[in-house]
Formats: sequence, structure tokens, C-alpha cells
Amino acid sequence: MKVVSKMFLNDESGATAIEYSLIAAFIGMVIIGVLANVGTELTGVYSDVQTGLQKRPAV
Repeated sequence: MKVVSKMFLNDESGATAIEYSLIAAFIGMVIIGVLANVGTELTGVYSDVQTGLQKRPAV
């Protein structure tokens, strides 16, 4: 029984999986943050284009 419990305590494969999942979660949060910022910027650009098209003289 001591051998099994020592093997269990020395096994670090679960820790590696947790580290990779934390890295993946961090990368996902960064991507979401960047896309939210880009979405806001695009909304502003499209709003400016719409305003510019509405102000142009009729042909």
C-alpha cells in the first residue's frame, strides 16, 4: 500500500494537464478581449462610413 500511495503522490501528469488548461483559458480570454476591442473599433468605422454617405450630395 505504501508503494501505491508513493506512486500516487509522485505522479505529476495531472498537474501538467491543469497547467495546459490554465494556459488555454488565458489565451482564450486574451482572444475574447482583442475581438471585443476590434468589434468596437469596427462599429465606429461603419458608423463613420454611414454618416459620410448620408452627408454626400445627391447625384
